[in-house]
Amino acid sequence: MARTSRKKRSTLANRAVVAAAALFLGGGGLIAVNVYASAGEGGSGAPPGQFRNAARQMSTIDCPDAGIALPDVPDGARPEVDRELAAMDTQITDAYREFADRKERIARDPELAGNAVLGPLRSRRAASLDRIGTAVERVEGRRPQGLEGLAGCSLRADDDNGGDDNGDDDNGDGDGDGQDGGQGGGDDNGSGDGSGQDGGQGDGQDQGDGQGGGQGGDQGQQGNGPEASDFVDIQSVEPAADRPRNRRGASRGTFTTDCGRNENGKFNPDNVIAAPGVSNGAHHMHDYVGNQATDAFAGDDQLAAGETTCRNQGDRSTYYWPVLRLQNGQDENDVDADGGGRDQNTGEIQTPSQVTLTFTGSPAGKVTAMPRFLRIITGDAKAFTNGDANANASWSCTGFEDRQLKDKYPICPEGSQVVRSFAFQSCWDGQNTDSANHRTHVAFAQDDGRCPDGFRAIPQLVQRIVYDVPPGPGFAVDSFPEQLHKPVTDHGDFINVFDEKLMKKVVSCVNGGRKCR
Repeated sequence: MARTSRKKRSTLANRAVVAAAALFLGGGGLIAVNVYASAGEGGSGAPPGQFRNAARQMSTIDCPDAGIALPDVPDGARPEVDRELAAMDTQITDAYREFADRKERIARDPELAGNAVLGPLRSRRAASLDRIGTAVERVEGRRPQGLEGLAGCSLRADDDNGGDDNGDDDNGDGDGDGQDGGQGGGDDNGSGDGSGQDGGQGDGQDQGDGQGGGQGGDQGQQGNGPEASDFVDIQSVEPAADRPRNRRGASRGTFTTDCGRNENGKFNPDNVIAAPGVSNGAHHMHDYVGNQATDAFAGDDQLAAGETTCRNQGDRSTYYWPVLRLQNGQDENDVDADGGGRDQNTGEIQTPSQVTLTFTGSPAGKVTAMPRFLRIITGDAKAFTNGDANANASWSCTGFEDRQLKDKYPICPEGSQVVRSFAFQSCWDGQNTDSANHRTHVAFAQDDGRCPDGFRAIPQLVQRIVYDVPPGPGFAVDSFPEQLHKPVTDHGDFINVFDEKLMKKVVSCVNGGRKCR
């Protein structure tokens, strides 16, 4: 996708949509809070303070993640299951549009939100889940249990971090409290050093609110997120704990591949790993470096033959992640497109100032070669509603990278740049290049650096992506609409398309303790 000149001020503030009402159980029944806002530029006609307060109460549609509930889909059913899972994401996006279309009526009649939007959404999800069950039954002879309970969705406010109000709302699936509770845990960062970061983040939220008052009118509050409290002053965050020490026989080398910064502007809203064969399967725009053939329909043969931006032509791997945007009122040419404005992702796409792709070793021993076409997803694009169990990406600032954040964006001091880091799973099951939920064929090393039983160590991909953006609130990653551009939803994707000769070099360098390129 080509870039725009970004000279025109956005006139489409209401084109991208956001939930129109939050429903809370209280007193004698359902109570509605009118908290709709536009996603585009910050100038909504309301005073900045009023806009910030509205943004803090904004609703998200909270649906159980059927993909997590289906870890063992048989290969014969996977294409149909993947298509239905992608369709369920589209159903949620359509529900946001329906809220926007009815926002004035919902403000007058709160029960309309359930009757006209959540009810039909549940019916559409139930139909998709039934088709998933049929596809699995056709191959295995039995249907997965419990699919019916995944149909219902609820609404909860953006600032409801694990409260009970919405977990039970109009859902009937028993999942609401668990998901909200999971998100509540996300406030501790889930990084193993939460106690240190809690103290820092408490100060950081105050800082974020203060900065939002100065900047939020135009930058910090863009429709469906993020909000000022999603940002924290990196200088208030405690340094993270040290990594496991290297044991005798550890693989201490590195291999770095240079694949550019996506200077040529390859973008699409597909996800060939999680939603193969589905256009706009991600509902947000991705940056790509490496393999230039990557889209929703690229199979292994197309990737093997694809051109690459990597300096070493033996690396035709695919590396991709959600774009980072400045929410400054400037349009991209995707403002009217899938993955862009139609999915509530607006603002000026930022080209990284630096991208570093490094393969590292294991502190517990030697590594073995990755299989060609191994697929790995790190992080969770739906962590705001799923909880932070798979939220592995982190945020920091240059000069402060011993301080890492998972559920906050960093406010970097003048002269420091924003850093996104992705440390991919470094253990492989020795058999599969993918799995039904795209996770269980790989794993993270344990606290002592060893792989879990049944897994073997492979070179660990560590991505470091740096951006030169203005300090303070005003930027965000693309996300699914219901994820509200939360930093905890950041994620990275990788498909290994190294040729055999170069992969042998990677393993030799890592195991031999050398630094190679």
